[in-house]
Amino acid sequence: MAISNAAFVTALTTAAVATVGFLAYQASATVPTRAHTGGTPAAVTSKAPGGGQNPAAPPPGSGAGERVVYSLDDNRVWLVNAGDKVTRTFQVLPGTIDPAPGVYVVTSRSNSVTGTDGIPIEHVVRFTSIDGVAIGFSAAVRDPGTPVTTVPTGGIRESREDGDAMWAFATIGAKVAVIH
Repeated sequence: MAISNAAFVTALTTAAVATVGFLAYQASATVPTRAHTGGTPAAVTSKAPGGGQNPAAPPPGSGAGERVVYSLDDNRVWLVNAGDKVTRTFQVLPGTIDPAPGVYVVTSRSNSVTGTDGIPIEHVVRFTSIDGVAIGFSAAVRDPGTPVTTVPTGGIRESREDGDAMWAFATIGAKVAVIH
């Protein structure tokens, strides 16, 4: 029994549409959270009255004492000293995998490596991993343009100047509070 060209093309198109639909469904799924160094994630909140953040002050609910605060919603980082004063704040470009809100500690650092997206990076400060993908702050050594990758990345990219500040501030064991 022979299949006509039209039937074959219809079957192939149906299979392709089903595959694309399945892949789109998978891409829309959230990344499961994993246990991380630093114990159970603390419940933290971040929104100031009226929404958004005040860059000059540590976000409400981000903890106390010396810490790095990373807002998932605002793509912003605050470096906060032991006296709860912001010493620096800056915008970042998140990777494709976000850490769960909670309190972590810096577990490793690398001065210069290649990111999972193939871009040379420096001053890498890692604080957790999800499904084997390291999550941390880093600065691209050169401007890579608009990142285009199909590889899961946990690199939270900052400018080289901000990366220098993060490198000096967030040593092994430093607290990182991830908030919404």
